[in-house]
Amino acid sequence: MSTLHYVNAALMATIVAVLAASVAIYLWDPEYFTLVWAAEDRTVENGTALFLLVSSIVLALHSRSLGIKGRRGAMVLTAIYALMFFLAAGEEISWGQRIFGWESGEFFQENNKQLETNFHNLMVGDFHLAKTLFGPVLTLCILLYLVALPWAFRRWAGVAALANRFAVPVPWLRHAAVALAASLIIVVIDVGRKWEVYELIFALISVSIFILPQNRDKVT
Repeated sequence: MSTLHYVNAALMATIVAVLAASVAIYLWDPEYFTLVWAAEDRTVENGTALFLLVSSIVLALHSRSLGIKGRRGAMVLTAIYALMFFLAAGEEISWGQRIFGWESGEFFQENNKQLETNFHNLMVGDFHLAKTLFGPVLTLCILLYLVALPWAFRRWAGVAALANRFAVPVPWLRHAAVALAASLIIVVIDVGRKWEVYELIFALISVSIFILPQNRDKVT
């Protein structure tokens, strides 16, 4: 088994461990779950930022490899994917604001729900960007990517051709199974901060997909 397969196995084991720990902590002390385990700048949130950054780095390496192979279009698209994950990692920790202790500018103090320097907590009147756009809409898109794409990739040549052409890393069915299991577990946990755990699970799944997608030979 290659090094990447060992890394992938470790990632999947980490997902199981995070879910098991989250359920155990919730059953033991829901308040501890909210105030410590899934709190701002603690284990879960920092883990999410870390693995989103790792995803970005993996995609950046893929982009470089595609460029060397002369696949310029795929290189640019993969670089965009990498940038999106880099931005997500920065947003997760408000671009290091609480780490380095600097204050938000006037715009964010007036328009950000948490008075932080990030865009996903912006408020436009009663419109909360995170809840309206980055919540259910993004979750639906991610689940379609994890559940529908691997199924369609194996059954329709046209879908496979498009995914390969645009260098879209295709998940395996095991990723879909893990995502669905995580979704069911998160539904059972009845505290507001549970979505932080959900984000960490998807960040871990992302790294797993990007290092060993079904179409690895087409995206690296």
